[in-house]
Amino acid sequence: MNKILVATTNPGKLKEISEMLDFDIEWKSLADFPNVKEVKEDGETFDENARKKALGYAKQTGLWTLADDSGLVIDALDGAPGVMSARFSKQSRDSNGAGENRTLLDHKNMTKVLKLLENVPPEKRTARFVCCLCLASPEKVLIETQGKLEGVIAENQAGSSGFGYDPIFFVPALNKTVAQLSSEEKNGISHRGNAIRKLAPILQKLIKNQKRSPV
Repeated sequence: MNKILVATTNPGKLKEISEMLDFDIEWKSLADFPNVKEVKEDGETFDENARKKALGYAKQTGLWTLADDSGLVIDALDGAPGVMSARFSKQSRDSNGAGENRTLLDHKNMTKVLKLLENVPPEKRTARFVCCLCLASPEKVLIETQGKLEGVIAENQAGSSGFGYDPIFFVPALNKTVAQLSSEEKNGISHRGNAIRKLAPILQKLIKNQKRSPV
């Protein structure tokens, strides 16, 4: 059986990815490798960060590694928060919220976005979630895909599911924020779900053509 490392310590993300990529794979997370050195997400773009993480952790562990970088892009804010999405309220690449409650940090990030868009009319609050996925071996990049979810930024938070900016990201076609969706509904339309669906057939072909485990 092939082993693939997902470059995350988040069990929810590992579960989401492994369920959508239901192949003959033993999935690992960074929690299984407590001694690896953190790969800094200091790239200028989502795809650059995903590539850097995938290659960095693959080289350290010897495993094929799947990494993602994702975030919120708001047109009225010239693309912000972008690659700074997880730490937007901190305004520092060196501050990733370590040691701070994730829910509290999410709330601070959303509060900042809503404040910046306070006087922006609904038609100009367009935004999208973007996810870039990269699968790499210790030697090279194997697959790269991207997924998006278009929407608008709501004026107030709504819903209690999901995480990050989900409570303020409104999907007009569903008349709900992402935080008001079930996990099945979210996976069916999400930026990460779309990126995974693009990656799946390519990964399946790689596994099929591989004569031995990558480790």
